[in-house]
Amino acid sequence: MRDTIVKNSIQFYEDKVVEKLRFGDLFVDRLVESEGPSFYPAYLLPEAEDKAVAKEKGWLAPCFIDLESGRLIMSVHTYVIQTSRHVVLVDTCVGNDKNRASTPQWHQQKTPWLNQLKSMGIARQQVDFVLCTHLHVDHVGWNTQLVDDRWVPTFPNAEYLFHKIEYDTWKETGDSMAVTGKGGNDGCFVDSVLPVMESGQALLVDGDHQIDENLWLESTPGHTPGHVSLHLQAGGRTAVFCGDLMHHPLQCAYPLWNSRFCADSALARLTRHRFLDDYAETGTVILAAHFAFPTAGRIVNDGSQFCFQTIRGQNMI
Repeated sequence: MRDTIVKNSIQFYEDKVVEKLRFGDLFVDRLVESEGPSFYPAYLLPEAEDKAVAKEKGWLAPCFIDLESGRLIMSVHTYVIQTSRHVVLVDTCVGNDKNRASTPQWHQQKTPWLNQLKSMGIARQQVDFVLCTHLHVDHVGWNTQLVDDRWVPTFPNAEYLFHKIEYDTWKETGDSMAVTGKGGNDGCFVDSVLPVMESGQALLVDGDHQIDENLWLESTPGHTPGHVSLHLQAGGRTAVFCGDLMHHPLQCAYPLWNSRFCADSALARLTRHRFLDDYAETGTVILAAHFAFPTAGRIVNDGSQFCFQTIRGQNMI
C-alpha cells in the first residue's frame, strides 16, 4: 500500500522501496544500495557524548537510531533526478565486485543496484550526468563496472562531474588522502575514478558549476577539500543535496561533531554551521547522502539548537 501526500508543488510517495519527491516537473528518487544499523555514535562521531545522544533519542528513534543495539541507522544511496531533458545521478554508492577489504559488508558486493535503476525506467545509456559530491569510496563505486576484467564507465553516455580541487587533491596526494580503517577507501580512486578520466567522460568543474537552469553546485569543503553540494530549484521550491556535509541527523543538533572521515576538522565544522544557518526555517528540502528513510527533511531551529524534521505526514511542506 502506498501513501501519497500532495501539497503545493511537491509530491511525496512512500513505500518500502521507493521514495520520490516532485518539484514542479522535476522528480527525485532515492536508489538504495544498503540501509540499516551501522556505526556506533562514538565511532562515526568521535566527539559525540553518550548523554547528549541519549537526550536526542526521542526524535531519532526509530528511523535514525536502533535503540536495541545503540547503532546509528544509516543508508548508502544514490539520488536519481529526472528533468524534462536530463537524468542526473548524485553519488554512486560502493558498487559491485570492488575489493573493499577494510569493510567486509562492502567487499565484493553483489547488489541489485543497477537492476533497481532499470526498474525505475532508466537504462544505463539514458544517464546524462553523474555528480560525485566528493571522491570517497561510498560515493564513486558505480561510476564503473567490471567488464572482461576491466573497470569501465557504467554509464556510457554520461558526463561525470568531479570538482577540480577534489580530483587534483586525490591525484597529487594518493594514499595520503585515503580514509583508513572501517569505511576506508581501499583503492577507489584507481578503480572508480581513473577509468572515467581515461575514457574521456570526466568533466572537472568549479564549485559553482551550473548543470542547467534548475541545478547548480555550491562549494562546501571540509569533509574533503573539494566537497560540493547540489542545488535544485523548480516548481517554486528548493532542495540541496548536501553529500557528507552531514553524515547523520545528529549533526544538525550538534554541528561541532565531525565524522571521523573529515579531512579538515575546523573547516568541516565551519561549513556545516554556515549551512545550518543558511537553510534553517527556509523550507528548503535537505537531501543528505546517508540519512536513512524517510531521508528528506528540513532544518528547523527551536531557539536552542537545530533539528532535522522529516517530510512525511503532518510535517509535509
